[in-house]
Amino acid sequence: MSYIDALVEAQFEEMARDDRVVLLGEDIPIYGGLKLIERFGKNRVWNTPISEGGFTGLGIGAAINGLRPIVDLTIASFVYLAADQIINQAAKLQYMTGGQIDIPIVFRCCMYSTGSKAAQHADRPYPFFMNVPGLKIICPSTPADMKGLMKSAIRDGDPVFVFEDARLWGVKGDVPTDPDFVIPIGKADVKREGTDVTLVTIASAIRPTMEAVDALEKEGISVAVIDPRTLKPLDYQTIKMSLAETGRLLIVENAHRVCNVGSEIAAVMAEEAFDLLKRPILRVCAPDIHVPFSPALEKGFFPTKDHIIAAVRRLL
Repeated sequence: MSYIDALVEAQFEEMARDDRVVLLGEDIPIYGGLKLIERFGKNRVWNTPISEGGFTGLGIGAAINGLRPIVDLTIASFVYLAADQIINQAAKLQYMTGGQIDIPIVFRCCMYSTGSKAAQHADRPYPFFMNVPGLKIICPSTPADMKGLMKSAIRDGDPVFVFEDARLWGVKGDVPTDPDFVIPIGKADVKREGTDVTLVTIASAIRPTMEAVDALEKEGISVAVIDPRTLKPLDYQTIKMSLAETGRLLIVENAHRVCNVGSEIAAVMAEEAFDLLKRPILRVCAPDIHVPFSPALEKGFFPTKDHIIAAVRRLL
């Protein structure tokens, strides 16, 4: 099953399981939602006007009043337009009411970081929302992880952000058919064991990462690959366990260099696992400039196989 099909199937199964689950957002029929409209009808699937702040607020209100909405914001950059509702309402109301209000809501958005989408459509804003207490954030990299984590997000009692990655939509893999298959939020996945370097990779950075690791393996260099899958809360323990064996840490992601996930992981490892480190922690990520429209400039803007191999060599 493909990554996007696994996402649609997760929503389909949860809507069939629980009548309180509804889907609303923009361009839903275009991005796999037609199947959901045909099955559940327009009373539970609402294709809204392009007004992100408006329909996000509608979804939050619905969650407060007993529904379990999935709000589809489509392109990740559009979340900025809904940020006030997400940050000041969804993330804060449970805390500000002393737990009197629950907001079981899922925010979906997709990162279109390549293909000459230009700066206003090619953002990867997950680090921005990591700084907001009250939100959980998932960022799966495989079809099975997407299905299992999406189902967990829908069943969760807190606001959960789902950052999809358009580069992964067509990727196929085995996906469990059990309708109760879920993956716990907050648990990383060790994609490959290794003894020389621990490499943490985020979302579609998994693809050049695995290409680099395969090439390095032929040279006898053993790299452990960890996919956090959940960005908030982060599974630091799994990273520490690998670091205890390798003593070297590299983080690869497509976000900008300043204040990204790698920054947070590096800070925590320096604070809590400094004695395990044999070399300084390294990061491979996008530079601190906006994503260019030009295909020539876009090429090489994000981490590549060669960038990752070079970074691993620096650690050895």
